[in-house]
Amino acid sequence: MPSKSNSPHNGLLNINKPAGITSHDVVNRVRRILGQKRVGHAGTLDPAATGILLVCAGQATRLVEYLVPGIKTYQGSIVLGRSTDTYDREGKTTGEADTAHLERRMVESAMTDFIGEIEQVPPAYSAIKRDGVPSYKLARKGKSVELPARRIRIDSFELLEWECPRLDFHIVCQSGTYVRSVAHDLGAALETGGYLESLSRTSSGSWKIEDSVSLEELEEAAASSLLDKHIHPLSQVLPDMPKVTISDHQASLLSHGQTLELEVEGKPETLGAWTSGGRLVAILVPGGPNRWNPKKVFPADS
Repeated sequence: MPSKSNSPHNGLLNINKPAGITSHDVVNRVRRILGQKRVGHAGTLDPAATGILLVCAGQATRLVEYLVPGIKTYQGSIVLGRSTDTYDREGKTTGEADTAHLERRMVESAMTDFIGEIEQVPPAYSAIKRDGVPSYKLARKGKSVELPARRIRIDSFELLEWECPRLDFHIVCQSGTYVRSVAHDLGAALETGGYLESLSRTSSGSWKIEDSVSLEELEEAAASSLLDKHIHPLSQVLPDMPKVTISDHQASLLSHGQTLELEVEGKPETLGAWTSGGRLVAILVPGGPNRWNPKKVFPADS
């Protein structure tokens, strides 16, 4: 049921995405619930994956680019002994091997080689574009897709449960890591093959799965005019961004596109400017020594 409010919603929704639908499907459903078109997501989840999908509405869609980077955590399962072309359970089998010789210590030892900064080749069945076309569309047509390796970082890769040939894991990684590729590459390292059986994103930056809301709960809230309790305002959307508190006069200068002179610790690439009352005024970028230029400015009523 769409929201009964006539004014657009501005803020972030921490959605617990169910399996079986795309991230874009979630956005379309949130659009219907909120009754507005200006909605977008930060950080795609595969259709089979579940867990945190950060969805922004109204003015908050201008903050998506700052939500996509950062640390993500996942829990899931990998099955060894079979490889697939999509690197997950839905793909066609490309190879099979015996796993009877595998022991927990062998699997854990192989997993340690994935920790740190490593080179990773994304799956051919991914949204990465080749000549403007998503690679998964080329792969579905039977065309050969060779994507270049990229540098990623995995902070931890922990074996939770082992029951050959299946392992449950917990992984903490940098944005841009393909966990399907991790599953495939682990299988290759063990010379058995492997694919990702299930995956759930449990955190994205400071946003946690235990604080998320299901689409059904969001629909119920809309029907009861209680949507606001699930929409985090702009002032709460970027808890991990370095921030500075500015005066009302400085806020006025920013609203007119003027540069501010500020002394800021460290060398952040971006800086959030908040009023003492907690309103997000602007996203600032360096403009010279102790000078900060507004990149994005937000109206007082957002």
